[in-house]
Amino acid sequence: MMLVRAIACLSAALLLSAAGPSAPVRRICSGGTGMHDGFFYTFWKDGGDACMTLAKKGRYIVDYRLGARQNLVVGKGWRVGSADRTVQYRAARFAAGTNSYLALYGWSTDPLVEYYVVDGWGSAFTPPGEGAAALGTVESDGGTYRIYRTQRVQKPSIRGTQTFHQFWSVRTERRPLGADSTITFANHVAAWRRHGLELGKMDYQVLATEGFGSHGGSDVTVWAD
Repeated sequence: MMLVRAIACLSAALLLSAAGPSAPVRRICSGGTGMHDGFFYTFWKDGGDACMTLAKKGRYIVDYRLGARQNLVVGKGWRVGSADRTVQYRAARFAAGTNSYLALYGWSTDPLVEYYVVDGWGSAFTPPGEGAAALGTVESDGGTYRIYRTQRVQKPSIRGTQTFHQFWSVRTERRPLGADSTITFANHVAAWRRHGLELGKMDYQVLATEGFGSHGGSDVTVWAD
């Protein structure tokens, strides 16, 4: 029995050694993108007070205080997005303040598109805002999402200042915090396509916290099947 236990302990130690240590926790307070512990991260802001902690694997923590016209987008995920990815996440905390989103977020090119699958938002603003007409709905992962298309005119993008469309799926009820949640992105891509909304070549894809003119923070872990 002692020999069996010794072999089991040695096998576990060898597996941990093969997996390698996790990357050190990092705290960043200025814009940039990169890789951390096997996950892509992005940190973008145009002002305000905000820092992001890159924790183990797909976990990140962010706190921010933004002025009236200041914007922040941070997240962890994948350098190359996929239209077929089933994303899993857990939001241990999402303090949305008046105007923040918790969303699967990314970009495509040719055409240049910024997209959101929104599962959480703040108290004073439901994305994408007044004046955007819903094109329809899609049922996915136990909820209903409204579909929108909006346009940004000469605004910041991954290709500099451009005019581009945004595609949105916005859940009608916020997801609960502290529970494992799933976003089957293929369901949204198919629903968008039915309404003539076509993505191009996939760029990065993250589980993002976005804030605009608000104070808040989140503690999020993302992974995929």
